[in-house]
Amino acid sequence: MTKKMTQREIILKHFKNHKTVSSWEAIMEYGITKLNSVVYHLRQDGYIISSENKTVTTRLGNQTTIAIYELISEPLNQTAIDFDTDYVY
Repeated sequence: MTKKMTQREIILKHFKNHKTVSSWEAIMEYGITKLNSVVYHLRQDGYIISSENKTVTTRLGNQTTIAIYELISEPLNQTAIDFDTDYVY
């Protein structure tokens, strides 16, 4: 039986594989529209995550700002997440 990943688990796995994640990546790759909320909860769990705003041009030529988050360090008392399990997301 495959376990469905939580949004926190999805973003942690993304951090493990890519070190950073943007709000745009979260929307396009995982359908997570409120990445800032996921990051807030991860920070509450003890993860150290930096954020940087980046101005980008949309396909219509307008300027918009997206957030880019970087995992700096994991909490000392981390909850175990099995990244080798087959998850559905």
